Amino acid sequence: MVSKLDLYKIFCKVGKSESFSKAAKDLYMTQPAVSQAIMQLERELDTRLFYRTPKGVSLTNEGSLLFEYANSAINLIHAGEEKILEFKNLTMGELKIGVGDTISRYFLLPYLEAFHTRYPNIKFTIVNGTTVELCSILKSGGVDIAVCNFPIDDPTLELRPCFDIQDTFVYGERFKKILAKPLSLHELVKLPLIFLESKSNSRKYVEDYMISKGIKISPEFELGSHDLLLEFAKINLGIACVTKEFSQEYLNKGLLYEVQLIEEIPTRSIGVCFLKSVPLSRASKKFVEIIENIQV
Repeated sequence: MVSKLDLYKIFCKVGKSESFSKAAKDLYMTQPAVSQAIMQLERELDTRLFYRTPKGVSLTNEGSLLFEYANSAINLIHAGEEKILEFKNLTMGELKIGVGDTISRYFLLPYLEAFHTRYPNIKFTIVNGTTVELCSILKSGGVDIAVCNFPIDDPTLELRPCFDIQDTFVYGERFKKILAKPLSLHELVKLPLIFLESKSNSRKYVEDYMISKGIKISPEFELGSHDLLLEFAKINLGIACVTKEFSQEYLNKGLLYEVQLIEEIPTRSIGVCFLKSVPLSRASKKFVEIIENIQV
């Protein structure tokens, strides 16, 4: 007798592989057994979940909706099983961390090194994404913890601020005379601006602050990475909104200059977040402790 959980595991495997035969091979089952399981689930739900074609199968609209929930639930179950194994003195296990490219490069790497030195048998899986994307992945069980740009407004998440950062604006040689003296944000927005794309949490924080001051921005360029902001500013394409702490190499070498604002944008934080409803694994707890307590 196939349990309901087994049916959903088979359903998710077929949904991912888009093939009964591939799913059967992965699950060490026969193809007829996989087909029977899907038909049983469809009967119980009174809903068609897959379109059958000679080349394979694809999810129906109803199937796609069910897959989103079932796959998240199974990921959470797998995460729970993995956490049980990790209680063997951290001699085995996996730590899944969600983090953006910029935070990974400029903030997280020393902590990864420190953790790996202490617990070399714990495997890392790093998932990249924006803060919004990482929070969604976190809630679906795809990662154990996420290291993100704050603020985050989500009551289901525990937030641990770890490192204060300052948003600022930088420019190249072309704008040196224009920006020789301090100026207001109202004056700054008259110049060509370079921002991260609108879905970025960093961009939203600065934009919301400027809107609170009655200032609306219309960037000349919207880019997908912090490094591109620095490079575009360096070749004088505009004034880039960047994180000061992640721009020190350019500023120290004189490749870029910081705009002297009459009123600085309030500082914010980078921090660790995780689900309130799901206990942290031992590996996750140790990693959070390292970030919170070790100066690197």
